[in-house]
Amino acid sequence: MFKFLPAPLRGVVSALILGLSTLFWCWPLFTLALLKLLLPFTPAQRALRYGMHWIAESWISINSFWIDLAQTIEWDVQGLEPLDKSHSWLVTSNHQSWVDILVLQYQLNNRLPLLKFFLKQELIWVPVIGLCWWALEFPFMKRYSSQYLEKHPEKRGQDLATTRKACERYKTNPVAVFNFLEGTRFTQAKHDEQQSPYRHLLKPRAGGIAYVLDAMGEQLQKLVNVSLLYPEGVPSLWSLMCGNVRRIVMHIDILPIPREFVGKDYSNDEAYRNAFQAWVNHLWQEKDQLLEQLSTDCLSRQPA
Repeated sequence: MFKFLPAPLRGVVSALILGLSTLFWCWPLFTLALLKLLLPFTPAQRALRYGMHWIAESWISINSFWIDLAQTIEWDVQGLEPLDKSHSWLVTSNHQSWVDILVLQYQLNNRLPLLKFFLKQELIWVPVIGLCWWALEFPFMKRYSSQYLEKHPEKRGQDLATTRKACERYKTNPVAVFNFLEGTRFTQAKHDEQQSPYRHLLKPRAGGIAYVLDAMGEQLQKLVNVSLLYPEGVPSLWSLMCGNVRRIVMHIDILPIPREFVGKDYSNDEAYRNAFQAWVNHLWQEKDQLLEQLSTDCLSRQPA
């Protein structure tokens, strides 16, 4: 609708829609969150979570609306068909930009239950939206360096405790538990610092999803393994708002979760931990090969 505007003006309009929508939906969300605190009964909690999830999905739909208003994106998406909202899923993806979250929500909204992201604890202080994430029971993770844990061993296992607490709440409603396995956005500098064995990916951190399988593995239907590629270069959030994103490739693999990985103790069972890390590394090797193939295919489609 406003594609005729200069890109910076499209960015301003998109930001206004995003901001006004967030302010509009946060108040009913906070109201239901307060009721959920006051009514600690399973039927009430279940009904209120459905209401809160509907609010979040409505907010996501408005985000998809302004994305479409700002630009015409050529979507190349494969693998959506087997998804449904009646089951709980474990979801992961490679991570390159804040745009990844909006892109994943655009395609998976109303195809999966509401995505519940693992977030860095510092993000709870993001104005308004941080409280929304808290109200929606997104798990906030506090990560400690190995040097810090050596000095403060009492902090070991806090991520596991946070994950288990969040997953206990998820047992009353279908949920899609999401974790960026790389733990941070890909940059060439991070890639070089890690000496990552993958061309398009950082090293995966297996602990997050291992803790989810420990806490609620029997409840999860399958693993939704998403591979994201931006053929014209990784966009910033502002670039998306300005309508400068032309093509996005998304490949989705629906994979079984090995039963031998469900309900185990990742922290204390070394044999299981090694086997689980090997499984995750294999998934990442296949994802890296897929991204390389998708990149090659995109280059071959470009006009000479």
